[in-house]
Amino acid sequence: MKIVVSLEIESVCPTFVGAAVEAQVTNSSYCEALWDEIHALENKYRQELTTESLKQLPGIAATRSVYKACGKDPSRYRPASEQLIRRMLQGKELYQIDTLVDLVNLASIAFGYSIGGFDADKFVGDTLTLGVGREEEPYEGIGRGPINIAGLPVYRDAEGGVGTPTSDHERTKMTLGTTHLVVLINGYDGNEERVIANAKFIQELLRKYCQSDGGSVTVYR
Repeated sequence: MKIVVSLEIESVCPTFVGAAVEAQVTNSSYCEALWDEIHALENKYRQELTTESLKQLPGIAATRSVYKACGKDPSRYRPASEQLIRRMLQGKELYQIDTLVDLVNLASIAFGYSIGGFDADKFVGDTLTLGVGREEEPYEGIGRGPINIAGLPVYRDAEGGVGTPTSDHERTKMTLGTTHLVVLINGYDGNEERVIANAKFIQELLRKYCQSDGGSVTVYR
């Protein structure tokens, strides 16, 4: 996939840097070793963070700032990374979906970036463009129904929106049958080194838990 960052995003976040991991994978319904890693990080965060202090993590703070710049309330439409860590800190279990979804959630929690995981075979066309959601633009969040994405950063393929930092779209979601994976890491903090480290962490998880060679990484801005 070719990924284009629009002038809309450049104007509110000129330092944006993203990374795409593309890989062939084998999904599964559950992976105990992966969940051991998730629980270990959960225990660490419960000792170190609160629901207020987590907002200051660089990846989350930067995403919240971009939401505000685009006209969206980040406390009403929380970035996914914040949603996940917040749930942990509230003593709630993360939802267990399948290995690919759980793996992407772990990668998001570990680095604080909102990360989109997609079945690449469901994309329409060969280009994704990162822009800003419009008023009354149709968008169905995974497990959430229609979402008002006006003012949210949004990736679009030739058919429409596929991913925001709050929720990805039902149309391109990963399933047990997903074999062609694309993961997009949104570095609104402009920290290229950390974004690449997050991508390499995802590759490592794919090798361990999804019978993959880890695929390739592309940095874009």
